[in-house]
Amino acid sequence: MCGIVGYIGPRDAQEVLLSGLSKLEYRGYDSAGIAVGDGQQIAVRKKAGKLANLAADLEAEPLNGSFGIGHTRWATHGVPNDVNSHPHTTENGDIVLVHNGIIENYLELKAGLLQRGHVFKSDTDSEVVAHLIEETYQGDLEKAVRDALHQVRGAYALVVTHKDHRQIVAARTVSPLVMGVGEGEMFLASDVPALLAYTRQMVFIQDGDMVILDDDGYRITDMQGQPVQREAETIEWDAEAAEKGGYDTYMLKEIFEQPQALSNTLLGRLKGEEGRVELDISLDPTSFDRIHIVACGTAYYAGMVGKYLLEQLARVPVELDVASEYRYRQPLVTDKTLAIAVSQSGETIDTLEGMREAKAGGARTLGIINAKGSSMTRELDDTLYIHAGPEIGVASTKAYTSMVGAFLLLAVWLGQQRGTLSRDEVARLVQSAHDLPQLVAETLSDERLARVQEVAQKYHQARDYLFLGRGVNNPTAYEGALKLKEISYIHAEAYAAGEMKHGPIALIDEHLPVVVVATESRLLEKTISNVQEVRARGGRVILLLSDGDTDNAQHAEDVLYVPRCDELISPIVNAVPMQLLAYYTASTLGKDVDKPRNLAKSVTVE
Repeated sequence: MCGIVGYIGPRDAQEVLLSGLSKLEYRGYDSAGIAVGDGQQIAVRKKAGKLANLAADLEAEPLNGSFGIGHTRWATHGVPNDVNSHPHTTENGDIVLVHNGIIENYLELKAGLLQRGHVFKSDTDSEVVAHLIEETYQGDLEKAVRDALHQVRGAYALVVTHKDHRQIVAARTVSPLVMGVGEGEMFLASDVPALLAYTRQMVFIQDGDMVILDDDGYRITDMQGQPVQREAETIEWDAEAAEKGGYDTYMLKEIFEQPQALSNTLLGRLKGEEGRVELDISLDPTSFDRIHIVACGTAYYAGMVGKYLLEQLARVPVELDVASEYRYRQPLVTDKTLAIAVSQSGETIDTLEGMREAKAGGARTLGIINAKGSSMTRELDDTLYIHAGPEIGVASTKAYTSMVGAFLLLAVWLGQQRGTLSRDEVARLVQSAHDLPQLVAETLSDERLARVQEVAQKYHQARDYLFLGRGVNNPTAYEGALKLKEISYIHAEAYAAGEMKHGPIALIDEHLPVVVVATESRLLEKTISNVQEVRARGGRVILLLSDGDTDNAQHAEDVLYVPRCDELISPIVNAVPMQLLAYYTASTLGKDVDKPRNLAKSVTVE
């Protein structure tokens, strides 16, 4: 989740680029860099660490020119250092680019380029594209970029320039890109706030668009070179709203960022053509015979899904613990234990202390973590970064689904490495995972949003809620109840649906909304039997069903539909309407969803 800026016009490009990057540093702060040109030469300056490092360097020795591109990095391929920082160039420095996203087939492309004599300076996937452009460049930068991108698979917002041209060429697939239209000047950025100091006329670039900027203005084409029309919009947001991308709250913005966050988590690690998962961790997949998952809150429920996935796909016994209890129960840990910490911030003190307890017993440790440079990443043996990008809303949304996505990757990787999954099974799961960002995007359609809003409005005065689920979606019920409690302050309980008759059924009456996760699964019939038990006692059933399941809709007072998908990836898809139900309920009640009472984003005291 990197930040990109671009500028061409009469101003000092360095000043514009640094200003834009300062508004985008929330998208990544592993490194920053800019390239500035004057039409005859182009100079690149980049530094590891926060933007302040680069700004200090440029203050001492400025770059001069009136067009250029800039980047602030959230590292995926290659460690955060000066060399892996963007912008990237070809060997002679003529072609310069910045990139946000993941090039899925970069290894095979890089192998071919190396055979053809190209010399690489970095470990990034992004540099591959610079060399592909170089191979096809014959004086027409636009054509060279287009030809290069026809060879690329993945997610990208790509911005390219050349020392011989006062021209910037950009293209987008999945990763965000917006163009600002000024008076005799043009801008590009990953997000609107980077440009509001200069213009409020914005053109939102769509998937498959290519943009060409020069001193005459701009053109937009598709990837075949055919002209495309995109209307400019006038942005009326204030500064705070701009940081929220036009959404009312950070939480809603982050709910809508989930397709991109999942792309960042999954796509660079899924090798579709090979039907494999590749993880950048040093863990020996056969070095342990048991797993302990340790986490708190939402991360704990992600760990619940992880337990199902790891046991089913990798056939390893898994224990799941609330971190605050783990180290005090004297867990049985050996050198054959893999201890997994799950944390958005990497600073959760209970989880960190749990990992220290596991390490003291000889366990190998692995973190599923969002924040780089955190305490856990420094202390654990391996880290599987989720790459969800900064999450500001206290109630976790995109970090939760990305954590579950990381567990899916880990479970499939272990299954393929330990031989518990066949090649066909791995290939099927890789394809299902590859489809996840699009499935989540479909879950966020206007029609589905409107339906969740209706249900939230209908039940917002309820004093209590019950959430039920079975199998791999039992944790989805717990996560749904937690979200509702966190931000609406409505009391909510969650249970495995089969456990309802062992106590919670006593709560059911005509006033109690009961949300049941009943999407397509091998336990669907049993789940519907539990629904009948609720209906027989007057409970108000809200069913979460797979698209097309009209037969089971008759058992509910209200239905929320989600796209049909593989059962093992459904917890990610099903989490989205749970988040939205909590969000719209809290909003209807007038609650501050970004800053719920008594809660903090990261709990760093025991």
